[in-house]
Amino acid sequence: MEQKHPLPPFNLETAKQKIQLAEDAWNSQDPVKISMAYSIDTEWRNRNQFVNGRKEVQAFLTGKWEKELQYKLKKEYWAHTDNRIAVRFEYEYRNTAGQWFRAYGNENWEFDENGLMEKRYASINDLEIEESDRKLK
Repeated sequence: MEQKHPLPPFNLETAKQKIQLAEDAWNSQDPVKISMAYSIDTEWRNRNQFVNGRKEVQAFLTGKWEKELQYKLKKEYWAHTDNRIAVRFEYEYRNTAGQWFRAYGNENWEFDENGLMEKRYASINDLEIEESDRKLK
């Protein structure tokens, strides 16, 4: 059976560890590596898109980073319970036309007993910024 440590139930330390592992994985921009943190039948809502299963996660992330260049993400602990974690985040990227953006949002995560994320619900807003206003490099 696949496991992705730390496993639930989470305490403050392991919740923050899980968040840092997710941030590091997403900053790798490796869709296959990232998808392995999710259950085979994971369910996502990302803005107005619904993504189901690892294969769709991989396709979604591949498309994301074809449009969101020089991506850099920072996640922050918000709250947790036994098998759930809530984070706030911001990330910066430039689009293919050269415009920079900072995206802000919240994610709610739910994990199975093996530490794989079963559900990910993300609400995200983008703000155009000047390159000189970047905070994340």
